[in-house]
Amino acid sequence: MFAAGVVNFFDRSSLSIANTTVRSELHLSGTEMGWLLSAFSFAYGLSQLPLIGLLDRLGTRSVLGAGLAIWSGAQLLTGLVTSFPMFIVFRILLGMGEAPFYPAGVRSVREWFTDRTRGRATAIMSSSQTFGLAIAPPLLTLLMIRTGWRVMFMILGAAGLVVSALWVWLHRPRAATPYREDLVASLQPAGLVGDANPGLRPGLGSHAPSARLDEPGTTHSHAKRGAFAELIRQRTAWGMMLGFGGINYTNWLYTAWLPGYLQQERHLSLAKSGWLAAIPFLAGAAGMLCSGFSADLWAKRGVRLTTLHRIQLVTGMIVSAGATFFVSRAGSTAEAIAGISFALFFIHFAGTSGWGYVQTVSPARLVASMSALQNFASFVIASAAPVLTGWFFDRTHSFTLGFVVCASVTLLGALSYATLAAPDGMRVAD
Repeated sequence: MFAAGVVNFFDRSSLSIANTTVRSELHLSGTEMGWLLSAFSFAYGLSQLPLIGLLDRLGTRSVLGAGLAIWSGAQLLTGLVTSFPMFIVFRILLGMGEAPFYPAGVRSVREWFTDRTRGRATAIMSSSQTFGLAIAPPLLTLLMIRTGWRVMFMILGAAGLVVSALWVWLHRPRAATPYREDLVASLQPAGLVGDANPGLRPGLGSHAPSARLDEPGTTHSHAKRGAFAELIRQRTAWGMMLGFGGINYTNWLYTAWLPGYLQQERHLSLAKSGWLAAIPFLAGAAGMLCSGFSADLWAKRGVRLTTLHRIQLVTGMIVSAGATFFVSRAGSTAEAIAGISFALFFIHFAGTSGWGYVQTVSPARLVASMSALQNFASFVIASAAPVLTGWFFDRTHSFTLGFVVCASVTLLGALSYATLAAPDGMRVAD
């Protein structure tokens, strides 16, 4: 999952790094570039909906393997584009192919890890995002300078096809857990196993990995009732969908526009912006790891996971919004890099707990579906970030208004988690 994530975020960030070069060669405005960046996120978000139930029917091996092949093929073909419409088509295919990554990853973590180790596992999987985004600017900038942006896209696409083949070849589902799942299911309604009673012996309840989830062809009860209909009635699900939109808006704004901001607002060269852009994303990776280790530490001390994740979510988002607002007023490049680093550290600190919250409040049979639903809603919101920021820049020749709007959206997301997401999670029977 970590390797697939690095490839995933190399491909996402490649257009951001090639922003000014592509705009110059294809004669695109800031708004048109914004649409190219947003086309990916719109397609990515909308493609979450078919994943609701699909992962449970087909398994993570086939769904993510196919996704890897689709997005890598689209990335490779992007090196051949000659027009704006053609570029849009390949960006849409890229978004559709990358859509299964997080739902498949969250489902795999829920399957393989206990509630006392899922925080670190989720953080390591998610840190592929910021690790990829951190090393992408200097590495891809150097590659682009040496070979050109078209060859850069083709090399990345070919690398993704290799990872796709390796994933299908090597991935296997975990064998069923050794305890009797029918007995555990009968005890859960009485509160005898699960998060409510963490003192049980290892091997039962929440301290054992979840029952096997990844068996293709298995018919699950939620598929019959309709996972979407069951989840959409939950107030907590709405809190997660809207709240994570605040996280992804911030994340996608910096992913899409950080290199362009450094080059156009701070007047840095392509090579220098590539190195400086790595610093905030490394801070984001540190935020993810701190969040995961903190969650596991407090879980071992008996702190209720739903409460813990909501605290980390709301706190991280508020601090990140403050840092983004500071960036809008930064007087120097050093201040801007420091502010963006704080913003990404705390938004990813919050975001890792966002995925932990999904795993904590969702029954095993709904965790993949809730992950897809959260990703869908959040990327519908986040898709506005690239195009709005580009539109603001075309009219004001500044990123200031884009940053202020970003901080406001993040604060609204924190409010959503604080008010809509219930402290005890969903009221859905496992």
